[in-house]
Amino acid sequence: MRLILAAVALLSATTAAAAREQIPVATPDGESVSCVPLIQIRETRVRDDRTIDFIMSGRKVYRNTLPSSCPSLGFEQRFSYATSLSQLCSTDIITVLYQAPYLTPGASCGLGQFQPVTLAR
Repeated sequence: MRLILAAVALLSATTAAAAREQIPVATPDGESVSCVPLIQIRETRVRDDRTIDFIMSGRKVYRNTLPSSCPSLGFEQRFSYATSLSQLCSTDIITVLYQAPYLTPGASCGLGQFQPVTLAR
């Protein structure tokens, strides 16, 4: 039993380390902003428990670094949000979605500022 737990812990640590290595380097490309227009968000890429890249129309990328780690965000790589505005802002909250027989809400976490970046290829 201890061997199985150790193997699981090692696999988890290896998976987490591999995930950290896959985060592309981002070079700031202008001043950070508090909000981005929802209509321009084409895709999101969850990089880890604190980092989300928002790919906008025109291929502009905003990196959002959450003020705190959001449990399971990097593993699940999906989230939801609700806003009554036409923008997603640093004051908004995201909720991690767990894959089960159906999507189940998990931790809710605040967003940070949206930093325009150029991603390393």
